[in-house]
Amino acid sequence: MLPLIILFAKAPVPGRVKTRLGLDPERAAALHSEFVRQALEMLEHCEGVDVELSTDEPTGAWPEFSGRRTVQVSGDLGVRIYAALSGALAAGRGKAVVLGSDSPGLPPSHVQALVASGADIALGPTDDGGFYAIACSRAGPAMFDAVHWSTSSALEDTVQASLRCGLTVEVGPAWFDVDRPEDLARLR
Repeated sequence: MLPLIILFAKAPVPGRVKTRLGLDPERAAALHSEFVRQALEMLEHCEGVDVELSTDEPTGAWPEFSGRRTVQVSGDLGVRIYAALSGALAAGRGKAVVLGSDSPGLPPSHVQALVASGADIALGPTDDGGFYAIACSRAGPAMFDAVHWSTSSALEDTVQASLRCGLTVEVGPAWFDVDRPEDLARLR
């Protein structure tokens, strides 16, 4: 089976997406929707992988995507990522990747580098201390224990938790994500 890239995205509901950007809720939802559209388009350039769109609730957004859609399990981000990764691996995928949807302009080569990693876990770091993607060939149920999400330690917390699970870890090519008002300057 081909590696599976699971694009995580929230439904583009005004007032529920990109709220930390300080934008009008309609504008923030439109920006989020565009980020997801760009990510789906970028993934078309990744060869030798299957793509799935996994949203926080059922949505008809992004009708141009004709691939498989799923709804994330409930729980914090670690619970949701682990469920997606472990489910794909249990279904026979040799590699599963969860990709965030807020890294516009992410080069396909960055995602392909994570897929090609020989480590159990490969992380795509962002400059704010988080990560834009995690690739897995093995998963451990405690690999997200004590991860402080949406903080400058999320990447390092994930590395340490994964190592405690006995997993090998590699950090791949860096990129950025758009979470705060100052991140909007990169888009201009």
